[in-house]
Formats: sequence, structure tokens, C-alpha cells
Amino acid sequence: MEVYLYSGVQKLVEKSGVGRALRHQQIGARQNHIGLANCLENADVVHINTVFPQSLLAAKKAKRLGIPVVYHAHSTREDFRNSFLGANQLDGLFGKWIKYCYSQGTIVVTPSEYARQLLLSYGIKKEIRVVSNGIDLAYYDRTYVDQKAFRRRYGYKDTQKVIMCVGLTIERKGILDFVELAKRMPEYQFIWFGEANRHMLPKRIRKILQIKLPNLKFAGYAEPDMLREAYAGSDLFLFPSYEETEGIVVLEALAMKIPILLRDISVYADWLQDGKEVYKGRNTDEFQALIKRILKEEAADLTENGYRVARERAIEKNRCAASGNI
Repeated sequence: MEVYLYSGVQKLVEKSGVGRALRHQQIGARQNHIGLANCLENADVVHINTVFPQSLLAAKKAKRLGIPVVYHAHSTREDFRNSFLGANQLDGLFGKWIKYCYSQGTIVVTPSEYARQLLLSYGIKKEIRVVSNGIDLAYYDRTYVDQKAFRRRYGYKDTQKVIMCVGLTIERKGILDFVELAKRMPEYQFIWFGEANRHMLPKRIRKILQIKLPNLKFAGYAEPDMLREAYAGSDLFLFPSYEETEGIVVLEALAMKIPILLRDISVYADWLQDGKEVYKGRNTDEFQALIKRILKEEAADLTENGYRVARERAIEKNRCAASGNI
């Protein structure tokens, strides 16, 4: 079988979770001995990851040619809110748009049961399958990473406690909370990896990105090798995101055996338990208290439990979505 993995305007997504998911699909296809077609016309299945107009046209073309379409639902109306300039005013229109896009699929794939329930609530009538984005455990293995390289690159001392986050610099990802915690906790170092087009960000987020604190760095986009070193060299992965469809960076952190503190949101409810694999907080006050407990080693080390979850979602156990029977 030959699958055509279509992303549409790849430059816009390659630094996002969708870009990571696409790379995981490529790895999954190779591991499952699925060929990757070089164009839509030569494919047995077309797998679409984005909701741009070009993506919709690709789905319609595939249908005209009688080629089954797997539409991968990475985006929801809920995670569109509090993202880019004007998103909250357009979220109703966006909801109608993604419903129309996803409805072009022969089947729809989404990475979590939580996301599946959201899609069903939109009135999408197609079969919706849950397939984790997966994690490449061979790559995200701290055993083979220079754990001091990250600290050398950013000038951190071995004695300093470093808290990292990865995500687009948007409100939904919890950047306001992250900065507030850096203000409250000058004894710890905070570093945020990821970026977004500043022209597309609301004024208050642009203002936050200009803030100068001695213990806060906005590191911008990091290539996977550098990010892997950051996981290995940091003391805590803090991910205060308000909405996710799964959270690929959470899978990466689980695989890298770094302590994890998440916002207590619905997407994690059925696969990550508070106090068992990760710690969860609901607001900045709870985050602050938990950070102190974790970094002072007053909280139990959950990293091995977390790694077992990552192992369950390894790419080789999550067949490429397009490889299933359609």
C-alpha cells in the first residue's frame, strides 16, 4: 500500500505539534512497511493533517479519484481559542470550517478520546478513530544525550534549578502563567522553547514576550536535538497549557524521564494520573506550591511511571493511522 502524507503549506506547521505528528507518521509508515507515495495520484490512501484551503482541495481531489481519505483531526474549536489575533471572534466560523474539512474524510483520526468526544459534539458523522500521535523512544532516550550540553549552551550552572516549557508563544499554552511563576520564583530559572509569528499575536502577548527577568529566557524554536538536550538537562517540565488534543511535548517529556507538572485539564484524565505519572495543578498558586515540592525533592519521583506510559504510546505500538482498514 502507498500512502500520500499531505500536510499543506508545510512551512506553517513544521515547527508545531502538527509538524511533529507528520514526522511520527513518516516513522510509523516505515516501521509498518507502508510505502509513501510522492504524489496524490499515485497513492492508495491520502492522509491529510491540516485544515488549510489547499488541504480541503486535496481531499476533494482524492475523493474524485476514488482514493480513500484519512483526515487527521489535530485541531479543534477549543484549541483555536486564545491562540492568535482574532481567534476568539472567529472560533464559531472556524468550528464550521473544520467540521466541513473533517467530514471529507473516509474516516477521521484524532489523537485522544477527549478530542474524539469534541468532534462528535460538532456533529461529525464519519467514523472517528483514536490513534495516539506516538513517541519515538529510540530518539527520545536520555541515556544517549549529553545532559550538560543544554546548560553550557544557555549558561546555567549545575547548581541552578531549571524549569522548561515547549509550545507556541500563545495564551492557550499558558505563557502568561509561566511568566507569572518566573516573577514569583526568582530562585529558579525558567526557559520557554517555541515561537509564533508576533504579527499574529494579541498585544498583551507581544508585551509579555518583551519582558526582561533575570531568571526567564524565551529561547525560540529549537531543533529536535537541542530540545532533547533541554529535556535531559532541565529539572522540571512545566506545561500549563489550557487545551490540547493530546500533547506531543508531554509524550517527549515522559520518554525523557523528566519530572512533569501539567495543568489539570480533561485531555489527560484517562491516561495520566495526578501523583502517579505526573503532577497536576489548576492555577498558578497550585503550580507554585508543586514546583517547590518537586524541586526540593519533597514529592515522589514519578518519572519511571511516566516512562511506562510513553512506552505504551511508542510509535511501533501505534500503527500509522492510514494503515488501518478503510
